[in-house]
Amino acid sequence: MLQYIVELDGEILLFIQEFLRFEWLNPIVLFLTSLGDGGLIWIVLAALLLTQKKYQKAGVSMAVALLIGLLITNVLLKNQICRPRPYAAIPELQSLTTASGWSFPSGHSTSSIAAAAAMFPRTPGWMGVSALILAVLICLSRLYVGVHYPTDVICGALVGVLAAFCAGKITEKLMGEKETA
Repeated sequence: MLQYIVELDGEILLFIQEFLRFEWLNPIVLFLTSLGDGGLIWIVLAALLLTQKKYQKAGVSMAVALLIGLLITNVLLKNQICRPRPYAAIPELQSLTTASGWSFPSGHSTSSIAAAAAMFPRTPGWMGVSALILAVLICLSRLYVGVHYPTDVICGALVGVLAAFCAGKITEKLMGEKETA
């Protein structure tokens, strides 16, 4: 079963390369994927929310979610699983960029989903929905550019959801009742 999943992962990436990549779209997707580098967009957004009293719980929850996601993904899982990047394992795959470290799970996906899911219930709908859309686009961009397998992205997103859930509970405990936007 594991071998089937590994093969399917590679086939999906080759399908994306063959049928979903377009020259005009490449710079847009490369920009989107760069927004997730080091979780920087989410760190900046959390810091901005922290400056607004109305959204401080959202900023704290995002920061805690990012920290939890970082510990689970980059400290624990990546170093235990040690999965090579797809462009290093699939000769036919032409990545549009490279990435350092191991592939599984996707750190971009973890940080994006963790931050957006932590932000969503603590900000007005348009802000939360915009964050979730950006997070999903960053996740998908990792497949498009060829630096992650689909299972890397899915598992990174799942870790992100878990991190956001835990961060929400921690924030509620530290800062009082759940804030409604």
